[in-house]
Amino acid sequence: MRNTCQIVFVLALLVSGVSACAMPPLTAPVGPSPTPAGAPPTVPAAPTPDRPLAARVNGQPIYLVDYERQVAQYQDALAASGVDISSPEGQQRLLQMRAQILDWMIEQVLIEQAAAGMGIGVNPEEVQAAIDQMVQDTGGEEPFRERLERSGMTLSDLQVQLRAELLRARVLERVQATVPERAEQVHARHILVDTRERAEAILNQIRAGADFAQLARTYSQDGSTRDAGGDLGWFPRGVLLAPEVEEVAFSLQAGQVGPVVQSQFGFHVVQTLERKQDEAISPEHRQLLQDRAVQAWLESLWKQAVIERFVGD
Repeated sequence: MRNTCQIVFVLALLVSGVSACAMPPLTAPVGPSPTPAGAPPTVPAAPTPDRPLAARVNGQPIYLVDYERQVAQYQDALAASGVDISSPEGQQRLLQMRAQILDWMIEQVLIEQAAAGMGIGVNPEEVQAAIDQMVQDTGGEEPFRERLERSGMTLSDLQVQLRAELLRARVLERVQATVPERAEQVHARHILVDTRERAEAILNQIRAGADFAQLARTYSQDGSTRDAGGDLGWFPRGVLLAPEVEEVAFSLQAGQVGPVVQSQFGFHVVQTLERKQDEAISPEHRQLLQDRAVQAWLESLWKQAVIERFVGD
């Protein structure tokens, strides 16, 4: 996944003064997305000479002139921030961002298409209200227009980008709302070691009556839970970084210890301490689940899309 903290949405950095890291994360995969399974094969049509394309997304064009305008705005923003764009560093940043800017434009088209199917839109009054707020935040009409001019944007450019960001936020809020506020949860603990043999030996000690928490403090390689006796706390499904541990924890009854399970981190001994069938999800866990829901939803848009690119990285 790519990080938009480096992508300069000029409306954020140079107009409102908000860090680009506050913008939604770009979750587009690296490289072109595959044609969805079962879709008929398509032969990419060449861009027409009079309206050259940067890309085409499910048949919808992204014109080269619009892409180059975005690239130019980023270049102007770099220069305005004091970066020497003729330097090797500046040229490298421009090269990296060209591909990321195109990914952002492709993803925005995907979101626009999804929004239409969801009945979500943004009206001109909402865009104007956002601009009015920017004017106020920058100290008035004159400093606002000065910053806009320095960014290389026109008011029309700003309106287009603002509408895109407002629409994106609204669509992603709809996706986030699919995450429930309550769910089944378990309270579990684990011991992480590097070999199955060691995990099996620890499991045998636990079955023979050894104290789980003490063994965790002695042997577990999970520094985040070791001092707490391996305690993972309460969690719903979809939270742990090791889904294998989560699966075992939810398969056990309170007090049970499961068989050794392997994850990308190593080998785990897992014990479920308590269970609740319907419990409020903590704000931290719900935010995590919402972020993952958004990521999965965006990835599905890319996976199902027919995307043709006509400019290189």
